[in-house]
Amino acid sequence: MDKIIVKNLKIFAYHGVNPEEKTDGQNFVFDITAFLDLTEACKSDNVDDTVSYAKIIKAVTRIVTSEKNDLLEYVAQRVSDGLFYEFPKIQRLKITLKKPEAPIKADFEWVAVEIERNRE
Repeated sequence: MDKIIVKNLKIFAYHGVNPEEKTDGQNFVFDITAFLDLTEACKSDNVDDTVSYAKIIKAVTRIVTSEKNDLLEYVAQRVSDGLFYEFPKIQRLKITLKKPEAPIKADFEWVAVEIERNRE
C-alpha cells in the first residue's frame, strides 16, 4: 500500500498527568504514516485524488490543540479517529507521538507511544 508520511511535526499543546503540564504546556512531536491507494493521483496529478499532507498537518494540529488530555495514548487515538473521519481515502495509520520534554528526572531524548490502526 502507498503512504503519505509526515515526520517530526512539532505541536505545542497541554497534555500530561501533572498539573503544570496542563498550564505551562510543552512540545509534542508526531510522525504520521497514512496508508492509502495513490494510483489515481499518480496518473492524474490532481490533489483531489490524494490526501493533502498540508490538510493532514492542519487536522492534527487542530485535534491536538483542541483539548487537554492526560495520556499520550489517548491523544494518539484522538488523532487517529480524527484523520479517519476527515479523510476517507486513508485505510491505515501509524502514529508515533513523542514527548521530548516529559517532566522526568532522567537523561533521555524523548518518550513516546506508537499506535497502528486500520479503518473499520
